[in-house]
Amino acid sequence: MRRFAGLLFAACLGVSPLAAAQRLVIAGDSTASPYPAARYPRTGWGQAIGEFVDLPVDNRAISGRSTRSYRDEGHLDTLAASLQPGDVLLIQFGHNDAKQSDPRRFADPATDFPAGLRRFIAAAQAAQAIPVLLTPVARRQFDAAGQVEDTHAPYAAAVRQVAREDAVALIDLDQRSRDWLQALGPEVSTAYYLHDPAQGLVDDTHFQRRGAVAVACLVASELVRQSLLDPALARRDTDCGVPADQAARHAAQTKPSLIEHADLIARVQPGPHGGDGQTEGSSLFESADFDFVVRRRILHAGASIGLHAHGQDEVYYVLSGRGEFALDGQRHLLTPGSAALTRDGSTHTLRQIGNEDLVILIVYPRQPR
Repeated sequence: MRRFAGLLFAACLGVSPLAAAQRLVIAGDSTASPYPAARYPRTGWGQAIGEFVDLPVDNRAISGRSTRSYRDEGHLDTLAASLQPGDVLLIQFGHNDAKQSDPRRFADPATDFPAGLRRFIAAAQAAQAIPVLLTPVARRQFDAAGQVEDTHAPYAAAVRQVAREDAVALIDLDQRSRDWLQALGPEVSTAYYLHDPAQGLVDDTHFQRRGAVAVACLVASELVRQSLLDPALARRDTDCGVPADQAARHAAQTKPSLIEHADLIARVQPGPHGGDGQTEGSSLFESADFDFVVRRRILHAGASIGLHAHGQDEVYYVLSGRGEFALDGQRHLLTPGSAALTRDGSTHTLRQIGNEDLVILIVYPRQPR
């Protein structure tokens, strides 16, 4: 029942929703709405979603609006008149509907709010457009234990219920953005919301541009995952956010992720494989149960890695400096950004040249222990 209503609606019209998609149209509040350059870095996620989809985007989200005020001010009528067959209408409200102190905007989550959402659905369907309901994006609010708080519970629940009862597509942005916030954590997540100590800004509702882009990716990823958008229309990857079971996956993790600094584990060594001069080797994650050897090697003036062959693939990547690389007897100049892949059956040697240390990253499969 939670599958996209447009699949059913478009099927009744005899049209594939993917083939019929003409535009993305957004109706919502300040978390999605566009902002002028003068208000940068404040950015709505609707401003950024065009970076992910190869479709025109008509962003009709308006700051401060609820389902009630959007309708009462005539914006719903204007929106309805603009919709075209095949448009995908993204509907996201809830932040301002919850403001009980403002009767112009407040909508009861059990009655007025669902009725308001259904007006948007009806407008879309009357225009042969495809409605998609979005639960409200999460506020950045953590409890004392560092857990994200659910600040939109009754409104998010109402959106889910309407989507279920009316067989309309649902993007559970509330849940996806809360999972995203939880994975970022209280400290890191401030960089995504409108926090600016220089301006005295502490805004846990609205986004910096990087936050708007991140949330837009969550929306785009759901459009693709639910087949609401043809993957061929994705401008860039939508592999973002975390899976719904991320907390459980992390709790069950038996091999911890690690951070090391090569300088702190560097060892002075003669040139390996019969090479000349002095080098420094840093074997990263040596103690970890990890399938690859990752080593930084610094070759000081005149140092070299001697000629050798081995029965595995190996990659050299130059971080800085210059080197003369001999691969199967052929000379090559390696400079920063150069990468060399040596396959099983080849031989190679490398020596530092020039005035600067040659610093390389070496990666190859670890032999079974």
